[in-house]
Amino acid sequence: MTDDIPGPPSGLRALLPDLAPWRASRDFRRLWYSGLISNFGSFLTFVALPVQLKDLTGSAAAVGAIGAVELIPLLVFGLYGGALADAWDKRKLIVWTEVGQGVLSAVLLLNALLPEPAVWPLYIVAALSSGLVSVQRPALDSLWPRIVAHDHLPAAASLNSFRWTVGGVAGPALAGVVVAYAGLGWAYGADLLTFLVSVALVVRIAAAPASHEAARPSLRAIAEGARYAWSRKELLGTYAVDLAAMFLAMPLAVLPFLADELDAEWSLGLMYASVPLGALLVSLVSGWTGRIHRHGRMVVLSAALWGLAIAAAGVMSNVWLVLLFLTVAGGCDMVSGIFRGIMWNQTIPDELRGRLAGIELLSYSVGPTVGQVRSGGFAAWWGVRASVWSGGVLCAGAVGLLALCLPKLMTYDARTDEHAARVREQRAAARV
Repeated sequence: MTDDIPGPPSGLRALLPDLAPWRASRDFRRLWYSGLISNFGSFLTFVALPVQLKDLTGSAAAVGAIGAVELIPLLVFGLYGGALADAWDKRKLIVWTEVGQGVLSAVLLLNALLPEPAVWPLYIVAALSSGLVSVQRPALDSLWPRIVAHDHLPAAASLNSFRWTVGGVAGPALAGVVVAYAGLGWAYGADLLTFLVSVALVVRIAAAPASHEAARPSLRAIAEGARYAWSRKELLGTYAVDLAAMFLAMPLAVLPFLADELDAEWSLGLMYASVPLGALLVSLVSGWTGRIHRHGRMVVLSAALWGLAIAAAGVMSNVWLVLLFLTVAGGCDMVSGIFRGIMWNQTIPDELRGRLAGIELLSYSVGPTVGQVRSGGFAAWWGVRASVWSGGVLCAGAVGLLALCLPKLMTYDARTDEHAARVREQRAAARV
C-alpha cells in the first residue's frame, strides 16, 4: 500500500538516495530487506561453490564448467519465467522460488558435511539454481512497479541498485572470511538461513495476481512479448547497448592474469571489488537521477564511458590506476543500469512486464557470460592487457553505432513519451 508523501528532496539532500519509496510502501521495504538478506547468502554460495570444486577436482576447467551448466537454464527459463510472472501471482512465484533456493542450499550443506563430498551435486545445484533465478527475477522486476508509486520509480531503481551493490562489495568479502576460517558447511548453512528469513519477509507482502489482460504462459505469449519489445526501438536500444557493453568490455575472466602481469597478485581481490565499489559509490549519491528525463541519452553516455574506463584500465601499468579506472567503470555501469530500469518500469504495461523482464534478464546475464569467452580468447591470442583495452574501445564504438542506428533511444523523454503517459494513466486509474 502506497501513501502520499512529500516530493523529492532539494538542496544538498538531493544528492543522497531518495527514500520516498521506502517511507511510502511497507511492501517495498519488506521486499528490499528480503533481497538484501538473500543477496548476502547467495554471495556466500557464489564463493564457496567454486572453492569446493577446486578443492575436490584441482581443475580450472571443472570450475569454469559451472558457467556452462548455468547458461542453458538461464536461456530456457528466462523467457518462460517472464511469461509465468505475467500469468501467475508474482508474490507466490517469488516465495516458492526462494523456498526452492533454500532447499538447494540444504543439499549443498548436506553434501559438504559428508566424509567424502561428491562433485556431481554441485553441478546439479548450479543448474537448478540458475533456473530458479531465471523464473524469479522477472517476477521480482515486474512486482516493484506495482508496489511503488509511478513518480517514485526512479528513486526505487536507485535504492534497488544500492541494495545490490552493498551485496556485491560486502558479500564476497564476508564469504571469503567465512569459507577460509569457518568452512564450507558454515557458508552453505548461513545461505540456507538467509533464504528462510527472506521467505518470512516476502509472505507478508500483499498478493500480486496477474493482470486480467495477461496471457497464459505459452510460446505464443513469449512471442507476443518479443514482438512488443521489437516494436519499441528505444527499449530495444537499452537491451542492445547493455549486451554490447557486457560482451565486449567485461574483463573479469582475465583479471587474475592482469594482476600477474602487473606483478601485483595481492591486488586481485581489490580488482574484483572495484567494479561493484564504483557502483556502490554512485548509488550513494543517486538522488540526482530522479531529475533526469532523457533516460536513453544517459544509458548511451554511461555505457560508452564504461568502455572507455575499461580501456584506460587496460593500458595502465600502475596497479592503483587500474583499480581507479575499474572503479570508475563500475560507477558508469551503475548509471546505465539505473536509467535502463527507469525506462523499463515507467513505460512497459503491467500485463507485459514479466515477459519484458525475462528479455531484460537475458540481456544483462548472457552478455557477461559470453563476454568471458571473448576476453579470454583475445587474451590468449593477443595478450591480456590488449584484451582489456581493445574490448573497452570496441564497446565505446559499438555503443556509438547503436546510438546512430536507434535514434528513438536518444530522443526518448519521459515527460512526453506516449508509452510513459499511458502507463502513468493506467496506474492512476488503478488507484481510483
